[in-house]
Amino acid sequence: MAKVAYFDCFSGASGDMIIGSLLDAGLDFDILKRGLAGLDFRGYQLTIEKVVRSSVTATKFNVLLDPEDEHHRHEPGHSHGELHRGLTEIIDIINRGSISEHVKAKSSEIFRKLGVVEAGIHGVPLEEVHFHELGAVDTIIDIVGTVMALEALEIDRVYSSPLAVGSGTVRTAHGVLPVPAPATLQILADAGAPIVDAPPSEKPPGELLTPTGAVLITSLASGFARPALKVDKVGYGAGNKQFPTWPNVVRVWIGEESETREGAQMVLLETNIDDMNPQIYGYLMERLLAAKAADVWFTPIQMKKNRPAIMLSVLGPANEQERLTEIIMRETSTLGVRARSVARHTAQREVIEFMSSLGLAHAKVKRFGGFLSVSPEYEDCRRIALERNLPLQDVSRIIESEARGTLTPGS
Repeated sequence: MAKVAYFDCFSGASGDMIIGSLLDAGLDFDILKRGLAGLDFRGYQLTIEKVVRSSVTATKFNVLLDPEDEHHRHEPGHSHGELHRGLTEIIDIINRGSISEHVKAKSSEIFRKLGVVEAGIHGVPLEEVHFHELGAVDTIIDIVGTVMALEALEIDRVYSSPLAVGSGTVRTAHGVLPVPAPATLQILADAGAPIVDAPPSEKPPGELLTPTGAVLITSLASGFARPALKVDKVGYGAGNKQFPTWPNVVRVWIGEESETREGAQMVLLETNIDDMNPQIYGYLMERLLAAKAADVWFTPIQMKKNRPAIMLSVLGPANEQERLTEIIMRETSTLGVRARSVARHTAQREVIEFMSSLGLAHAKVKRFGGFLSVSPEYEDCRRIALERNLPLQDVSRIIESEARGTLTPGS
């Protein structure tokens, strides 16, 4: 079973909130500090503290910069920590670090996404992008530290809730901007990430989702729905803002995800097609099944002008949604794909091999709660019926009965 982290972002997210939640859920602070010490720059201190955000106790992760350090010099119009750093310089800092190759690669990938977004917003080539808040030491630590923390906790997959973005305006190095800030909104658009508002009576003003929080969640999350999860630990990471009746925290759930009778998190993709060569459908099914689709089926339908058409339905793991959608868009004539989260309830299954009175045979055994069923393998029954000149239904009954006899009670 996979170890999963699910980030509940009902009050948005920022880099320090994400790390704070992982520390609150049991990440050893000393391990994080030793890991980040492998980055090739100094002039900062890391601290954690327990705080209360509207009656919820959470861990606050802080990056304290040394204002006297030569690398943290004050520049006109910017506060300490708001350095101008180019993308190449940031990637170089990460790659020079004494950190794992996975952390280097994933952290660099996340910063490149930020670079592409900034280049697009400001209309400059990628190599000319200079980060302001995003290039500050604390944000480098937030991004590298989050990837490092997930590695230290041995998290296999990450999921997220829809993201609360906030409302109103936010003051940035580029002036006062609407919430979500342009970089945050573009990151969400590129990822197709869902957003959500707080309840109107509790809706806190201002920015809840920062660009750093947005790029971390969208880069790390396999899906934006809560998976079937046996929760082992819960952690709360605090933000800087305090609201009277709204806890400004990120909540992380850590546990094991499994495809059990409780319901595995899946995605159902559907599209209607009325203008495609029918020969393509068989090839399409092969491609989708090879890409980890759990099932693919075609339903005859009628569309506008009473045209006969096919509704393509694809059931697959939530974390494979992007890949399956890409195959559908590339291999068919459709212009859009519908998607919705579904839960699939599965039984325990196995295939047994045994020597029956008619020869070697296989049978599928299904268990669900106290229920058990046995289904003989069709190809075995067909082969035996032809070899022995027996009715296929008689062979099937014999194989099923003898397969049940091989199963001990409770097995």
